[in-house]
Amino acid sequence: MTDEKIIEIINTSLAEEFELDSEKMVPEAILYDDLGLDSLDRVDTVIVLEHAFKFKIRDEGAVREIITLGDIHRFVINKIRDLGVTQSAQPQG
Repeated sequence: MTDEKIIEIINTSLAEEFELDSEKMVPEAILYDDLGLDSLDRVDTVIVLEHAFKFKIRDEGAVREIITLGDIHRFVINKIRDLGVTQSAQPQG
């Protein structure tokens, strides 16, 4: 799976879950300020990502450091590389 496909799945999954404007889904978008997410949405984001990519996200320090959409992209890309995930992940509707 390419990084571009991973980013597409993340953006599609989050846009569907939180009804986000796709034009605001840029890597530098700050989750709270630019996308209007709150602390409860952070928990839902973890669940959405776990469901989309079929892996668990534990209480990892990197998760607490996520500020922008680009941080989520990098976190998931690195997680997939670390786990060697090769299965095809599809956004869930």
